[in-house]
Amino acid sequence: MLPDPAQPAAAGGTPRAATRRALRARERAAAAPVDVDVVVIGAGQAGLSAAYHLARAGLVAVGARGWHDAAATFVVLDDAPRPGGAWQHRWDGLTMADAHHVHDLPGMTLAVPDPSEPANRAVPYYFAQYEEAFDLHVQRPVRVTRVEPGEDDRLLVRSHLDGRPQDEVVFRARGLVNATGTWRKPFWPAYPGASSFAGRQLHSGQYRSAQELADGHVVVVGGGTSAVQLLLEVAKVTTTTWVTRRPPSWRDEEFTPELGRAAVALVEERTRAGLLPGSVVSVTGLPLTPAYREGIDAGVLRARRMFSRLVPQGVAWDAPDDDPPAGWVGGPPLVEARTVLWATGYRAALDHLAPLRLRGAGGGIVMDGSQVAADPRIHLVGYGPSASTVGANRAGRDAVHRLRAHLGL
Repeated sequence: MLPDPAQPAAAGGTPRAATRRALRARERAAAAPVDVDVVVIGAGQAGLSAAYHLARAGLVAVGARGWHDAAATFVVLDDAPRPGGAWQHRWDGLTMADAHHVHDLPGMTLAVPDPSEPANRAVPYYFAQYEEAFDLHVQRPVRVTRVEPGEDDRLLVRSHLDGRPQDEVVFRARGLVNATGTWRKPFWPAYPGASSFAGRQLHSGQYRSAQELADGHVVVVGGGTSAVQLLLEVAKVTTTTWVTRRPPSWRDEEFTPELGRAAVALVEERTRAGLLPGSVVSVTGLPLTPAYREGIDAGVLRARRMFSRLVPQGVAWDAPDDDPPAGWVGGPPLVEARTVLWATGYRAALDHLAPLRLRGAGGGIVMDGSQVAADPRIHLVGYGPSASTVGANRAGRDAVHRLRAHLGL
């Protein structure tokens, strides 16, 4: 408790001076860093995989019994209020049957007896079980604001309880596994006339249900899996138009492990060169599932090329679009719409790493697998080739293996 300035001062100072000393002492105590060997930022698939392998290697999670006296420790910081990673934010209509295959986390099988269960409930439940089973003690909701260089070859990870920036906690770490994913950074392309559009504009991350968009025509922008899934759902309640920057690439063959490895290698080639990573789906194409075939036959999954501008009543093409290139369909120069739904993906959420100056001239970060090439203390999992669930598992394991070697754990 701070002393009362109205009371007599202790020997050696005035009441005001004593108060200032007490305030400074409290500030120093509050700012005292917590020493850990490894900080994991994010508790989605990649972060939990890394945490599992850290625990298997003998590191003890902050908050677990005996962690103060452990030879080596780690902490997992997650900004979500509950387990589930980005899955907890998916729309209700996305079932486990519809979702991309969710791979098991290491050491525990994902059992979903009902494939019609919403993914935003089934996966968070599984993640919560996982955290408890392996004593991972994820700290949440904790927002990491900055990671910066510290003394003695340490990294300072500045964080606070979400909504309480005044209560900062600093972790002083020897290594960092960043698993923040992309959900916090939706990508909104800049198109002429966007501010003039009189209807609603939503990013796919804001979408909750088709019924909310049933009041008029919907234009869905984007060539990935999310765009296709949203089109099929929204088309049940209203009319739609699909627009893409490139013609949809349908894959009419089984997605074998060999194809998967080849796709990951192409994405990894970009990150090794320091370029912004592309998505794995952009390399693999869209699988021709029975549901997608039905959508093509019904005319829902037939795309037009990207419009030129938004106008108050919808979207418009400046050039005639009645004879489009192969892979697209044509249409009128103006499509009136109530909603434009941007299924245009996300960018890596790495702003908190800016003080480390990791980005190169190509806009990306030069990577060696999951390891930042210029700083072996830092690993990015769920970035680039490890953005898929199976890639995230592998990256978490490899990051821990390499950190143990580098740090001598």
